[in-house]
Amino acid sequence: MSGKVNDLNKDISNNVDLEESYDSKKANKYMKEAIKQAKKAASIGEVPIGCVIVYQDNIIGRGYNRRMVDKNTLSHAELNAIKKASKKLDDWRLDDCELYVTTEPCQMCAGAIVQARIKKVYIGCMNPKAGCAGSIMNLLQVDKFNHQVEIEKGILEEECSNLLKDFFRNLRKKQKD
Repeated sequence: MSGKVNDLNKDISNNVDLEESYDSKKANKYMKEAIKQAKKAASIGEVPIGCVIVYQDNIIGRGYNRRMVDKNTLSHAELNAIKKASKKLDDWRLDDCELYVTTEPCQMCAGAIVQARIKKVYIGCMNPKAGCAGSIMNLLQVDKFNHQVEIEKGILEEECSNLLKDFFRNLRKKQKD
Protein backbone atom coordinates (compact mmCIF):
# COMPACT_ATOMS: atom_id res chain seq x y z
CA MET A 1 0.00 0.00 0.00
CA SER A 2 2.72 2.49 0.94
CA GLY A 3 4.42 1.82 -2.41
CA LYS A 4 1.28 2.94 -4.26
CA VAL A 5 1.04 6.08 -2.12
CA ASN A 6 4.70 6.86 -2.77
CA ASP A 7 4.18 6.32 -6.52
CA LEU A 8 1.22 8.73 -6.51
CA ASN A 9 3.20 11.33 -4.54
CA LYS A 10 6.05 10.92 -7.04
CA ASP A 11 3.62 11.41 -9.94
CA ILE A 12 2.12 14.49 -8.30
CA SER A 13 5.45 16.16 -7.52
CA ASN A 14 7.14 15.31 -10.83
CA ASN A 15 4.49 16.70 -13.14
CA VAL A 16 5.83 19.43 -15.38
CA ASP A 17 3.67 22.21 -16.75
CA LEU A 18 2.70 21.72 -20.36
CA GLU A 19 4.58 24.30 -22.40
CA GLU A 20 2.20 26.06 -24.74
CA SER A 21 2.10 29.56 -26.05
CA TYR A 22 -0.95 31.63 -25.24
CA ASP A 23 -2.47 34.96 -26.17
CA SER A 24 -1.23 37.24 -23.38
CA LYS A 25 -3.60 40.06 -24.38
CA LYS A 26 -6.58 37.72 -24.02
CA ALA A 27 -5.21 36.22 -20.80
CA ASN A 28 -4.71 39.68 -19.29
CA LYS A 29 -8.23 40.72 -20.31
CA TYR A 30 -9.86 37.81 -18.51
CA MET A 31 -7.50 37.95 -15.52
CA LYS A 32 -8.57 41.59 -15.05
CA GLU A 33 -12.14 40.29 -14.82
CA ALA A 34 -11.02 37.76 -12.19
CA ILE A 35 -9.31 40.60 -10.31
CA LYS A 36 -12.64 42.49 -10.27
CA GLN A 37 -14.17 39.42 -8.61
CA ALA A 38 -11.32 39.28 -6.08
CA LYS A 39 -11.96 42.91 -5.18
CA LYS A 40 -15.61 42.04 -4.50
CA ALA A 41 -14.39 39.43 -2.02
CA ALA A 42 -12.12 41.96 -0.32
CA SER A 43 -14.98 44.47 -0.08
CA ILE A 44 -16.96 42.02 2.08
CA GLY A 45 -13.98 41.04 4.24
CA GLU A 46 -13.15 37.82 2.40
CA VAL A 47 -9.73 36.70 1.18
CA PRO A 48 -9.49 38.40 -2.24
CA ILE A 49 -9.54 35.54 -4.70
CA GLY A 50 -11.55 35.86 -7.88
CA CYS A 51 -12.29 33.61 -10.82
CA VAL A 52 -13.94 33.68 -14.22
CA ILE A 53 -14.69 30.84 -16.61
CA VAL A 54 -14.59 31.51 -20.35
CA TYR A 55 -16.29 29.55 -23.12
CA GLN A 56 -15.96 30.62 -26.76
CA ASP A 57 -14.59 34.02 -25.68
CA ASN A 58 -17.54 34.70 -23.36
CA ILE A 59 -17.50 34.73 -19.58
CA ILE A 60 -20.04 32.14 -18.46
CA GLY A 61 -19.16 31.95 -14.77
CA ARG A 62 -17.87 34.41 -12.20
CA GLY A 63 -17.00 33.76 -8.61
CA TYR A 64 -15.21 35.11 -5.58
CA ASN A 65 -14.52 33.87 -2.09
CA ARG A 66 -17.59 33.91 0.17
CA ARG A 67 -16.70 31.36 2.87
CA MET A 68 -17.26 33.64 5.84
CA VAL A 69 -20.35 35.35 4.42
CA ASP A 70 -21.95 32.05 3.40
CA LYS A 71 -20.55 30.20 6.45
CA ASN A 72 -19.63 27.46 4.01
CA THR A 73 -16.22 25.89 3.44
CA LEU A 74 -17.16 25.21 -0.18
CA SER A 75 -17.69 28.88 -1.11
CA HIS A 76 -14.35 29.32 -2.87
CA ALA A 77 -14.07 31.51 -5.96
CA GLU A 78 -13.43 28.60 -8.32
CA LEU A 79 -16.32 26.49 -7.03
CA ASN A 80 -18.72 29.42 -7.23
CA ALA A 81 -17.64 30.10 -10.84
CA ILE A 82 -17.82 26.40 -11.81
CA LYS A 83 -21.35 26.16 -10.43
CA LYS A 84 -22.48 29.17 -12.48
CA ALA A 85 -20.73 27.99 -15.65
CA SER A 86 -22.26 24.52 -15.36
CA LYS A 87 -25.69 26.05 -14.96
CA LYS A 88 -25.14 28.33 -17.97
CA LEU A 89 -24.06 25.41 -20.19
CA ASP A 90 -26.55 23.03 -18.58
CA ASP A 91 -23.74 20.49 -18.20
CA TRP A 92 -21.27 19.48 -15.52
CA ARG A 93 -18.61 18.99 -18.20
CA LEU A 94 -16.77 22.19 -18.98
CA ASP A 95 -14.31 20.60 -21.44
CA ASP A 96 -13.95 23.55 -23.80
CA CYS A 97 -13.70 26.12 -21.02
CA GLU A 98 -10.79 28.07 -19.61
CA LEU A 99 -10.61 29.15 -15.97
CA TYR A 100 -8.83 32.34 -14.86
CA VAL A 101 -8.08 32.61 -11.15
CA THR A 102 -6.12 35.26 -9.27
CA THR A 103 -4.44 32.76 -6.92
CA GLU A 104 -3.32 29.16 -7.39
CA PRO A 105 -6.17 26.75 -6.56
CA CYS A 106 -6.23 24.77 -3.31
CA GLN A 107 -6.63 20.98 -3.31
CA MET A 108 -10.43 21.14 -3.22
CA CYS A 109 -10.67 23.57 -6.12
CA ALA A 110 -8.00 21.74 -8.13
CA GLY A 111 -10.03 18.55 -7.72
CA ALA A 112 -13.19 20.30 -8.87
CA ILE A 113 -11.37 21.74 -11.89
CA VAL A 114 -10.23 18.24 -12.91
CA GLN A 115 -13.69 16.77 -12.29
CA ALA A 116 -15.32 19.52 -14.39
CA ARG A 117 -12.91 18.63 -17.22
CA ILE A 118 -11.81 22.24 -17.61
CA LYS A 119 -9.34 22.51 -20.48
CA LYS A 120 -6.93 25.16 -19.22
CA VAL A 121 -6.27 27.21 -16.09
CA TYR A 122 -4.61 30.63 -16.04
CA ILE A 123 -3.18 31.53 -12.63
CA GLY A 124 -2.31 35.00 -11.38
CA CYS A 125 -0.02 34.29 -8.43
CA MET A 126 1.13 31.10 -6.80
CA ASN A 127 0.17 30.04 -3.27
CA PRO A 128 3.18 28.41 -1.56
CA LYS A 129 1.15 27.51 1.55
CA ALA A 130 -1.86 25.82 -0.06
CA GLY A 131 -1.46 25.76 -3.83
CA CYS A 132 -2.12 22.51 -5.67
CA ALA A 133 -1.22 23.52 -9.22
CA GLY A 134 2.52 23.31 -8.65
CA SER A 135 3.45 24.90 -5.31
CA ILE A 136 2.80 22.04 -2.88
CA MET A 137 1.79 19.52 -5.52
CA ASN A 138 0.20 19.58 -8.95
CA LEU A 139 -3.21 17.94 -8.87
CA LEU A 140 -4.16 19.42 -12.23
CA GLN A 141 -1.73 17.27 -14.17
CA VAL A 142 -1.62 13.88 -12.44
CA ASP A 143 -1.29 11.40 -15.30
CA LYS A 144 -3.15 8.70 -13.35
CA PHE A 145 -6.31 10.84 -13.34
CA ASN A 146 -8.71 10.62 -16.28
CA HIS A 147 -8.19 14.30 -17.14
CA GLN A 148 -5.23 16.67 -17.04
CA VAL A 149 -5.46 20.44 -17.23
CA GLU A 150 -3.14 22.79 -19.10
CA ILE A 151 -1.68 25.54 -16.90
CA GLU A 152 -0.34 29.04 -17.54
CA LYS A 153 1.10 30.84 -14.51
CA GLY A 154 2.04 34.42 -13.72
CA ILE A 155 -0.80 36.25 -15.49
CA LEU A 156 -0.82 39.79 -14.02
CA GLU A 157 1.11 38.18 -11.17
CA GLU A 158 2.17 41.35 -9.35
CA GLU A 159 -1.35 42.79 -9.28
CA CYS A 160 -2.82 39.50 -8.07
CA SER A 161 -0.13 39.08 -5.42
CA ASN A 162 -0.56 42.65 -4.18
CA LEU A 163 -4.28 42.06 -3.62
CA LEU A 164 -3.42 39.31 -1.13
CA LYS A 165 -0.51 41.16 0.47
CA ASP A 166 -2.60 44.30 1.02
CA PHE A 167 -5.53 42.31 2.38
CA PHE A 168 -3.45 40.43 4.95
CA ARG A 169 -1.43 43.54 5.89
CA ASN A 170 -4.68 45.38 6.63
CA LEU A 171 -6.08 42.38 8.49
CA ARG A 172 -3.00 42.18 10.75
CA LYS A 173 -3.18 45.93 11.35
CA LYS A 174 -6.86 45.67 12.40
CA GLN A 175 -6.02 42.80 14.75
CA LYS A 176 -3.32 44.91 16.44
CA ASP A 177 -5.65 47.90 16.94
